[in-house]
Amino acid sequence: MQFAILGPVEAHRPDGTPVALGGPQLRGLLALLALDAGRIVGAERLIDGLHGDHPPEGAAEALQSQVSRLRKRLKDGGAPDGLVEFTPAGYRLAVDPQDVDLHRFERLTAQARETAGPEAKLALFTEALALWRGPALDGLADAPRAARLAELRLAATEDRVDAALALGQHDGLVAELRELVREHPLRERLAAQLVRALHGSGRSAEALSAFAEVRERLADELGADPSPELADAHTAVLRGTPARRVPVPLTGFVGRGELDRLRAALGSARLVTLTGPGGAGKTRLAVEAATREAGDVCFVELATTTEVAPAVLVALGLREQGVLAPGAPADPADRLTAGLADRSLLLVLDNCEHVVADAARLVRRLLGAAPGVRVLATSREALGLTGETLVPVGALPAVAAARLFTERAAAVAPGEAPDSDAVTRICAALDGLPLAIELAAARLRTLTAADVAARLGDRFGLLSRGERTAEPRHRTLRGVVEWSWDLLDPGEQRLAGRFSVFAGGARRDAVERVCAVPDADDVLAGLVEKSFVEFGGGRYRMLETIRAFCAEQGEDVRAAHAAYFLDLARAAEPQLRGADQLAALERLTAEHAELHAALRWSAAAAPELALRLIAALSWYWWLRGLRSEAAPFADAVLAAVGPEPPPGLAEEYVLCLIHASGTDTGIEPIVQQLDGPLRHPYLFLLWAFSARPKAKEGERLAALIGPDPWSRAFARIGDGLGAQYGGRVADAEAHFSASLTGFRALGDRWGAASALEKLAEFADWRGDHARFRELMDESVRLAGELGAFEDAADLLCRRADGVLRAGDAEAAKADYEAAAEQARGTPLTLARARGGLGEVARRAGDLAAARRWYTAALGLTTGPVTGGETRIRLHTGFGWTAAADGDLDLATELHQEALATALEHANLPGAAQAIEGLAGVLAGREQDERAAFLLGVAVGLRGAPVAGDADVEGVAARVRARIGGDAYAKAFGRGREMPPDQAIHELGQRRFALGS
Repeated sequence: MQFAILGPVEAHRPDGTPVALGGPQLRGLLALLALDAGRIVGAERLIDGLHGDHPPEGAAEALQSQVSRLRKRLKDGGAPDGLVEFTPAGYRLAVDPQDVDLHRFERLTAQARETAGPEAKLALFTEALALWRGPALDGLADAPRAARLAELRLAATEDRVDAALALGQHDGLVAELRELVREHPLRERLAAQLVRALHGSGRSAEALSAFAEVRERLADELGADPSPELADAHTAVLRGTPARRVPVPLTGFVGRGELDRLRAALGSARLVTLTGPGGAGKTRLAVEAATREAGDVCFVELATTTEVAPAVLVALGLREQGVLAPGAPADPADRLTAGLADRSLLLVLDNCEHVVADAARLVRRLLGAAPGVRVLATSREALGLTGETLVPVGALPAVAAARLFTERAAAVAPGEAPDSDAVTRICAALDGLPLAIELAAARLRTLTAADVAARLGDRFGLLSRGERTAEPRHRTLRGVVEWSWDLLDPGEQRLAGRFSVFAGGARRDAVERVCAVPDADDVLAGLVEKSFVEFGGGRYRMLETIRAFCAEQGEDVRAAHAAYFLDLARAAEPQLRGADQLAALERLTAEHAELHAALRWSAAAAPELALRLIAALSWYWWLRGLRSEAAPFADAVLAAVGPEPPPGLAEEYVLCLIHASGTDTGIEPIVQQLDGPLRHPYLFLLWAFSARPKAKEGERLAALIGPDPWSRAFARIGDGLGAQYGGRVADAEAHFSASLTGFRALGDRWGAASALEKLAEFADWRGDHARFRELMDESVRLAGELGAFEDAADLLCRRADGVLRAGDAEAAKADYEAAAEQARGTPLTLARARGGLGEVARRAGDLAAARRWYTAALGLTTGPVTGGETRIRLHTGFGWTAAADGDLDLATELHQEALATALEHANLPGAAQAIEGLAGVLAGREQDERAAFLLGVAVGLRGAPVAGDADVEGVAARVRARIGGDAYAKAFGRGREMPPDQAIHELGQRRFALGS
């Protein structure tokens, strides 16, 4: 229940309906208990509160009766038993104090006084005072306590008025304050507030009259002079200085982090400058901060003036004093110094950039002569004074930018929310600049948000209609940037125009070489100071809007840009294959946008340079898992170059063919013409990760591998894969071990991770689960260090396979799920992860879920890149599921599909996996000797059994139980001893599957 004593005493049920409390005595008793809600109140205090100093005879007995009646009333109103408790020390209203309006009032006023901003203060005091419905404790005899509560209400009212005055709400307070002053004629704080409200409303004569009246009353009735607060308000009127002169915003403020930093800076520094590019919202931020200041504020707009001191004089209302006052200083700066010498004031100087030198001189003088003056300046460059605190104003965060667009859009096109994806694209394209976002939102009068997003390529034409009453430089997006451009000197304009070639920013050495202007370091610093270029993390960057404007003004330096980034990529490429590969990857990733810009230009204008750049970036794309992003560049280069490689660029041409999305040009004839060793190691992947080459082709490609340690370590990877696919497990393991040793010596994480994964696979086959987990954990960690999330996802799937085989289904499921999350846009890895989840479901007996997972996974393996190993795993897993479900025909079809894929890729371990599935089908049909024979063929092809494979072990156990151990061993032995070539031939004919 809720209790109200700030006015007529009331009790309310939880749904807000009132409880019938009876006469004044019961309401008074409840009020006295509610004053100390939750605490015990002695009987004597209750009697005194109800009857004053002269209680009637039998007051104690009457109190007990009144308590009983109050309990009944409250219970009838739905209150629980025991709401009014009796103790030997007195009575207690057993409720939370916050259920009583008085205690809520006290909490809100305390919170308001601890709050810094006038806006928040005003809201809290208003909420607190709204709880009052009349005089507190109305009808009770406790006059002292009622007077104390009335004083609390009046003090809160004065605090609320102060907050409203701080926000410039003068006009609306005058009538209220006149009434309060009539009620409390000697209350000097209220009188001072009335003087301030009248003065702030432009009614200075009335303010002086109000002061004279209260001064006379104080002298007549108290023989006292006005308080310092009242005297200060009077002095402000005499000086002609408005208490506050801050523009009133026409729209709401979208919160941003700079406001907190700005207000903190204003609390500790006398000169604070908001810096940032045009349209960043510096003025709006300054206005918001100024409205939250508690003292006097004067806002001076400098955008349309070339003389700073006279503009400040006009804003302060001091101009006439220089003319009428005898002996007053004639110089505007002197008059300002004299007028502000003993003032406490925040002076806001808005838009100083075009008069920055004059503004700096005036500010330095004022701060030195007027200790009570603080200055908040907005400018596209700092004033450059000692003690100046800079608060940079940059782009709005994405969420705040979207909110600003949506709010402004609702004002011009109410009733239809703009598409959120389009809003996100618009805000990102406009760099989160508030003015640009507002101009874009205004176009929703005639366009949809999607239309606006699509037309931002011509942003200056699209955003060419702003507020008619705004300054010309703020009416259009072009006007905003053009104003800043005109403030640059010729050298700065030349560098800014050339700098626009950088799509994602640049380091200093890139700027110096590509832009090639004299004294680039100093000129660049000037552009940063004027907010035309941003600097952070060692890089210089232009906002996209500024860059688009500068590109229209500047010279074409794209050839120099492409040449620089080709040199950078070439220098980084060898470092990608050793201990420095993380630093090299980070360096190339930082230049990702520039490398793409260089590729776009060179693909059309300098295709041979583009060929070299694609080649230099191929290993970077491989390590980062970005293989597909090269395709559009490669397609464009091949279209420009034609079907034959340019002289001396055969390797580069082959790499371009590899990256292209589709081409009729054959790779093999060109590879046959290459002379070793290869200059680009990415070409080794043609050999190591393609279908097994013919012997002479393998020898040919092996001859192309260089003699350096990295190439030799990589060659052992290829040898290991060849041996493994050929069923020579011992040879494969030796090759991978040697490769791991070589890559570890070089510090190459990618190579070490690749070798570790293969060695872990062999440990898994042997059933050495501890060694498997150790090797796979290291492989996953190394891939993660490289930032190769897709590769790491694939490794998680491989680790999950082994963990599942070891019997830990929960850990395997966690790895598969993590892999699916990391796979991002890599369909094959996502397919493998989903297939793994199907395997977990199958082993748990949930065949319906397993079918769903496998079906979803196979749907991802269609298209030009089908992923042989992944399809083998999916078809065999699905085949075991079908067999468990009793559909042996479907199981046969799925395992035969896996077998065909394995033979197509010359993958004998994959073929062994499919054959074991077919053995399970034959066992299901009780063709036990043929099943045992196929299990032996599988081990022979793989070169080793796989320990812990529950499917294979289950088939073997069933067959052995039916035909006996000797017959099983004999059939299994015949299969294992079959020569691989013969087995492959018969597999190709599908004779095993047909049971012949």
